[in-house]
Amino acid sequence: QVQLVESGGNLVQAGGSLRLSCAASGSIFRVNTMGWYRQAPGKQREMVALITNRDSTNYSASVRGRFTISRDNAKNMVFLQMNSLRPEDTASYYCYANVKSGVRELSNDYWGQGTQVTVSS
Repeated sequence: QVQLVESGGNLVQAGGSLRLSCAASGSIFRVNTMGWYRQAPGKQREMVALITNRDSTNYSASVRGRFTISRDNAKNMVFLQMNSLRPEDTASYYCYANVKSGVRELSNDYWGQGTQVTVSS
């Protein structure tokens, strides 16, 4: 099994910044794509940013230019630097990782428990 633990969520004023962190642990042979999704009350979960193990990135249009995703492969961690935060960024942010647990095993998707980001106007 693989566990993802997020940290860094908080209450911040509009225009402020936050940095989310997520650490993967457990049965890990290789971590493939990692990323962040978010879900606001009454809305579907949406992709925020993804990063491959070769550092190729993909952002949603709503955060491109404001958020930056990065990772530390040695520590199996992914980060999300969020700048110029807006009230519409308020949501629970979930860490995602696609992980291969063994050389002969298939990769599986894992999710963290979520960390709350609240942006006040």
